[in-house]
Amino acid sequence: MHIADGILSWPVLSAGAAASAAGVGVGLWRIRDERIPEVALLSAALFVASLIHLPVPPTSVHLLLNGLAGVLLGWAVFPAVLVALLLQAWLGFGGLTALGVNTFVIAAPAVVCHYAFRLPVGGRGAAALVARGAVTGALGIFLSGLLLSLALVTTGRGFLLVAWGAIVLHIPVAAIEAAVTAAAVGFLLKVKPELLQLAAAGRRGEELADA
Repeated sequence: MHIADGILSWPVLSAGAAASAAGVGVGLWRIRDERIPEVALLSAALFVASLIHLPVPPTSVHLLLNGLAGVLLGWAVFPAVLVALLLQAWLGFGGLTALGVNTFVIAAPAVVCHYAFRLPVGGRGAAALVARGAVTGALGIFLSGLLLSLALVTTGRGFLLVAWGAIVLHIPVAAIEAAVTAAAVGFLLKVKPELLQLAAAGRRGEELADA
């Protein structure tokens, strides 16, 4: 899901940088001091997940976990993703000029997943939360694939085939992310259920709450 430097046009890069800067600003404004360790932990999880590559001929794709991170962090996922991508850029994945676009491609769908997880579909029971976790896991990948494709097509029609390929290649990743996120939600329900209960209900007065 990384776009390397030198591929996208400057208007697309500028728009991505501006959108990500706004998202990071909102995320930092809403983070409370006591939740910084949680944000740091999920930022590390995002970094590690992206290093797990899955062979999908003729190339490979990697996990994101942006659906799960979005559910737990809300807008705070923007700075978490930014830090993870900065570390990856330092290792040679992605790049600095494309950092804004890459951040938005991963973090914006995560925020959508945060609000989607709140929808009272199927009730508030454990089974309903696990099911919504699976949906948000797949949704995060699907939306990121769409944004990635949009960035490529907006740069030039010559990327149309690559853009379609980016969507198709991430279908199996969406299925894997659905299973991983559902399992993570089930695990959290056993060890720290308050995290998911607050995420599902909305955190009034905290950075994850609606203004």
